[in-house]
Amino acid sequence: MTDKDHIPHPLVALIPVVVLIGLLAVVISLFGSDSLGGGSQIALLLGMAVCVSISMGFYHVPWKQFESQIKTTLGGVSITLLILLAVGMLSGSWMVSGIVPTLIYYGVQIMSPQFFLVTACVVCALVSLLSGSSWTTVATIGVALLGIGHALGLSEAWTAGAIISGAYFGDKMSPLSDTTVLASSATGTDLFTHIRYMMLTTTPTFILTLIIFFIAGLGNGGEGVVATDHYTEGLASTYNISLWTLVVPVLTGVLIVRRVPSLIVLFASSVMAGVMALVLQPHILCQIAGDDTLSNVAALVRGLAITYFGSTSVETGSTALNELVSTGGMAGMLDTIWLILCAMCFGAAMVASGMIESLTKVLIRYVRSRLGLVSSTVGTGLFLNLTTGDQFISIVLNADMYKDVYRRQGYESRLLSRTTEDAATVTSVLVPWNTCGMTQSTVLGVPTLTYLPYCFFNLLSPLMTILMAAIGWKIVRKQPEVEQAAPTSESQTCE
Repeated sequence: MTDKDHIPHPLVALIPVVVLIGLLAVVISLFGSDSLGGGSQIALLLGMAVCVSISMGFYHVPWKQFESQIKTTLGGVSITLLILLAVGMLSGSWMVSGIVPTLIYYGVQIMSPQFFLVTACVVCALVSLLSGSSWTTVATIGVALLGIGHALGLSEAWTAGAIISGAYFGDKMSPLSDTTVLASSATGTDLFTHIRYMMLTTTPTFILTLIIFFIAGLGNGGEGVVATDHYTEGLASTYNISLWTLVVPVLTGVLIVRRVPSLIVLFASSVMAGVMALVLQPHILCQIAGDDTLSNVAALVRGLAITYFGSTSVETGSTALNELVSTGGMAGMLDTIWLILCAMCFGAAMVASGMIESLTKVLIRYVRSRLGLVSSTVGTGLFLNLTTGDQFISIVLNADMYKDVYRRQGYESRLLSRTTEDAATVTSVLVPWNTCGMTQSTVLGVPTLTYLPYCFFNLLSPLMTILMAAIGWKIVRKQPEVEQAAPTSESQTCE
């Protein structure tokens, strides 16, 4: 953090944020869904340049301070970048090996369009609860469910919203989730105390989400069922549809239950899927390699390498189905990785310059009630997701900034940990330049702003935690601590 003499005025600290939002608005309006190809990255770097220029020119913050914070921040997301590459491998290998096509083939025949959205949400919630990872859930079962929804004639925005809502419910409530552990540890709250307390806001939010998807699903007619024949016939004629392919998801589930780290699970699952592709889909690998000679080992190896590292396109006889089964592999993740690096640099510059601290102190200064305290925490979590570009940074900074305030006002640490999760964890996926928003939009192939209005769990969670604060349900307040200094407007207790 910066020296107090170097902390800029809040209005000055707003300048890089306003510049970034303005540049991103221009980029999105000009390039649309192609903004990830370079425009958004440049906007983030220009926003960082504005932040650094103001800090060095007017507040004499040394460049070394920015370098140090950038190194720390990028080091913290290094595993995230490796996971992204592993997700690219997994998405390509699961598609080419026939795992996702098999799930789609049987899924469209089993699932009803009327109940698909609520079913998809529940399935993703269960998988994420067991795995503790929304990213793994979306990259595996989420991709398959998106294909099933497409075959049933449902909007990809609605389907993506159901997938993400379920995935982030499980991620938030699982004791295996890194964000859950981080929020509890950063606030000094026992892990299971934190999870039990979150149920008071998370359970009603998830029930409301399921009701919305249930009602929305009832409006889906039967026209999608007719279209499923087109998909099942195309998949059956292109892939060797076999229940043997489901061995890989089952073994992947075993690894998840045994609490194997996510990176290892994703890599091991990709290798198993590659073996399955060699056994069941050699003709697909040869087609990808551009060689129809099935006995050519070099063609098989080349096809598998392209599956892992490059983009693949399989000819099914249907333009819509071709688009559905195409993948980007590890190469498809490079734009996202570039964007994450630029977002982390912007966030690091905002932290090193003291601008984040300056802006959040404004929010804390005017807290005078229980509702104001919780609302301020929610607002800060959202703000940090917008400015730092990473939910982990948002969680840690939010906890650090409010820990003493909650303690002085006599509120339990579990209230802070719950509010932080209700705000910072679940809203990260709604920000296009946040690591979560970038990753999920890339994996699902659905722009963040397209699925955002349908992620009801993520949208309702911050509102629910504010509502519970207004009601005061299960919120315990001890006697506020007595300040040593004379009381000021900043030290007034919450009502």
